[in-house]
Amino acid sequence: MTENNNQWVLHHYEASPYAEKIRLMFGHTGLSWHSVISPAMPPRPNLDPLTGGYRRIPVAQKGADLFCDTALIALEIAGETDRAALRPASVSDDCKELVARAQGDVFFSVITSEPPTKVLASLLRKFGIRQTYRFFKDRSGMMKGATIRPPSGEQARSVITTFFADLNAALADRLFLDGERPGYADFAAIHPVKFKLDFIEMSLPKDLVHLNRWYESMLEPGHGERLELDPSDAFAMAAQSQPRPLPPSDSHEYLNQMVSVAPTDYGQVPVLGQLVATTGERYVVARQTDDFGVLHVHFPRVGYVVKPAAAD
Repeated sequence: MTENNNQWVLHHYEASPYAEKIRLMFGHTGLSWHSVISPAMPPRPNLDPLTGGYRRIPVAQKGADLFCDTALIALEIAGETDRAALRPASVSDDCKELVARAQGDVFFSVITSEPPTKVLASLLRKFGIRQTYRFFKDRSGMMKGATIRPPSGEQARSVITTFFADLNAALADRLFLDGERPGYADFAAIHPVKFKLDFIEMSLPKDLVHLNRWYESMLEPGHGERLELDPSDAFAMAAQSQPRPLPPSDSHEYLNQMVSVAPTDYGQVPVLGQLVATTGERYVVARQTDDFGVLHVHFPRVGYVVKPAAAD
């Protein structure tokens, strides 16, 4: 049971740029991890029974604890490896704007900057005809009620070009954005860059020499020691484990009540459970399940909203 609690499991799919952010983090920190491949779109029978229907990928698992959102997974990796620079809150003031852009307009502009025919061709290569249709339908539904409005066309192309130039300039006098080793800012910046290059099969402009050097350094360690895991084994880890002890909790008006937790920007599918802990960085929701017993699902506080379950 203790051994199961200490093993990293990442529920992901290969083409997910957000999952790549965490896979590279595993590589740079030297952590071994288990891979459970999830469908690119719901339903996800390997994951939904654990999280209660959380919409996004990736999700990390340690025994009976599930960690949603790459910001919170990074926080967990930082704690385990004693790499404080991997904490989202550690980003230096001069990199905060770059990180915000990378995780906002830049990421969405990767697709909206390309002509629809090019987007379609790329998706067909990755998913085939039937899955591409499902992908478009799924992502359209995912953006319903979204609070973000991605740029498109020429504006989106300008967003990408400007970001690449600004990132290149920021790296002119340093190896990585926040120091001698990669920090959270680097992983936040690399994932839309790699997404862009992979999605349309292009290379970085050669004149952006600092960006090219940084990009190669970020990819060099790879993904670390990856072991494939059957979903049934991840389920067994959850069933044979107990959630880890809860952190000291702040006061919260819904503490110990049944609540829903959902992202505030897009993919706003709520997860239901009992709010059992809140800290300055996370919410922890307990889910009572028939197959696994009690599971704790962790969410970052930033970018998520908690409501009484009766309100949904």
